[in-house]
Amino acid sequence: MDTAAEPRPGDEDFDGFRMRLPEDCVEYMLFVIGDKTDGSLPSLEAVRKAADQKLDELAKDYIWQREPFRLDTKTQKGLGLPYLHGTTHYGDNVEDEWLIVYLLRELSKSFSSLWVRVSDSDGEFLLIEAAKVTPTWLSPENDTNRVWIHDGKLLIIPLTASPPTATTTATSKPLSLPEAIDALKTTPQSALVHSPLIEAESFYRLEKYPSQILTSLHHSPVTIPRKLAYILHARPKSVAPATEAFYLRDPRALKPLLSSSPTTPLTFPPTDLVTVSVRFTKVLYAQLKSQHFPPPAVWRGLLHAAEVDAATAGPAESEAAGKKQKELARLEMGMKLTTGFELLSQTAEQSASRVVREVALLLEDLAEDGGDAALPTDGEIQGWEMVEREDDDAWMDIDFGDFERELEGKGKGTAGGSGFGDAGAQADLQKMVSRFEAFLNDESAGIEGAEVDEMDRDDDDSDAEGSEEGSDEDEDREVSFDEEQFARMMREMMGLPGEDGGREKGKAKVVEEVPEEQDEKEDEEIRKLMEQMESELKGFGALELDPKPKTAATIREKGEGTSNPGTVVQKKEEDDEGSDEEVDIDYNLAKNLLESFKSQAGMAGPAGNLLGLMGMTLPRDEEESEDDK
Repeated sequence: MDTAAEPRPGDEDFDGFRMRLPEDCVEYMLFVIGDKTDGSLPSLEAVRKAADQKLDELAKDYIWQREPFRLDTKTQKGLGLPYLHGTTHYGDNVEDEWLIVYLLRELSKSFSSLWVRVSDSDGEFLLIEAAKVTPTWLSPENDTNRVWIHDGKLLIIPLTASPPTATTTATSKPLSLPEAIDALKTTPQSALVHSPLIEAESFYRLEKYPSQILTSLHHSPVTIPRKLAYILHARPKSVAPATEAFYLRDPRALKPLLSSSPTTPLTFPPTDLVTVSVRFTKVLYAQLKSQHFPPPAVWRGLLHAAEVDAATAGPAESEAAGKKQKELARLEMGMKLTTGFELLSQTAEQSASRVVREVALLLEDLAEDGGDAALPTDGEIQGWEMVEREDDDAWMDIDFGDFERELEGKGKGTAGGSGFGDAGAQADLQKMVSRFEAFLNDESAGIEGAEVDEMDRDDDDSDAEGSEEGSDEDEDREVSFDEEQFARMMREMMGLPGEDGGREKGKAKVVEEVPEEQDEKEDEEIRKLMEQMESELKGFGALELDPKPKTAATIREKGEGTSNPGTVVQKKEEDDEGSDEEVDIDYNLAKNLLESFKSQAGMAGPAGNLLGLMGMTLPRDEEESEDDK
């Protein structure tokens, strides 16, 4: 019996199960390691206060997507010392993760005995950034807990610092956290791996900081209720959970808002509207603006009136029309933001987020103070800082011509090239393309980027048929996708006859491969079956490379019609006997599909996905107002 077995639940040394981080989460640990006898080691509380001070200096007004950066003291069995620990869920904004890395790297420069480890759901993501330049002995199987930030540098614990056990080898054994801490205590810093090339690649995204912190913010005026303006002014960071509540809205929670007569009064009714500038991150602003959302009943009249004013303001290029269009856009953004806060207020008191609970407390205080009487006046609102600030949102517009030029590395160098995005976006895009090209040109790279065994490559080369010798030097390394070639290969794989006379060629090929004594009658039946299958697939648009929605004109051209008011009739192609068959489709099925599509309210759903797969694209169901009828 093995006496050195792993501890089990209930044992004294059992430290729990190792849990994988959730998606879009970053975890960070801060250790103070050094000689305690000289009394020069800082306390964990001193490091935590320094981190909070550094955060206030760099990102005081920063809006976190889901969770902020925070540190708590933590202990772990078998580790021997306490440490600072934190986990941040950054959601869709990956810049939150890199801001944390930048903050921790700057903090490590302030304490010579501070060692920082950062990882996310992908593992050692700093090494993933430098995957092209990492040494071969370092792999995802053994890099756990080996990557540390110290004194602003990226240091790696070598394999020699982790001796193999009886069941593992040094090259395959990952380090546990206690083993990594022991290695940092006993291994001289000069023996740790410090590669400037790996460090440059791992910290490449940090070059745009700290200016990126301000660049990532976006200010935009919105028209919202006065009560909401007060909440946003008091808690500006509450815009993040409210935007996410709207972006990830639950149809059940949204149902009372869409009702023309809600059973409970709204927290933020669209009355007493004011226009104020709201601070977003670019991710939050894009999430809010890009959503198509039919206005709730209480907002419908206001938006319709604004649309009428914009339409009757004069020529589209006139100053009056431009002003009215801006007012309409601000009202639409205000409607979406107010809806997000309305959804947020339904469960604000039970929220785990501190800023959301603070919003609930502010709403309670307003109710106790008499409601509207405690709200700010127009004069007070005008005195707020940056109340009229409006940033250009041209960064949301994508010119695909500029995008193609950036992919080719020609951005602003070509005549008339305006560039794609800002300088940072251009650099990131070009770096991504260069890395991808390097991977494609790397003959030793496998499917997942790993090196392919030489013996396996020789076997693959020997099994390949029709390969041409001496063509490696002239091989075109560009990767392209030929739709015609792909369609032809799919037809051949399915045994379907090809186009442009390919039917006779396919038949001749079959005749050459099958034995002469095979029954010709059976071959003829198979051919007819394949033709019938191809005919049906074409009828449903499965073989079309660019399916287009059917219109009334195309239906008349194809001879499609209805046999009776309750039935949709689709004709098939004539068979060998020249007869026409009709397939009846239940009218109720079509009706139910349309009703299901309408109930999606412009959002993704099963009916829209199903119709899309069939090559049919329906317009959004815009309800007509009373004035339009």
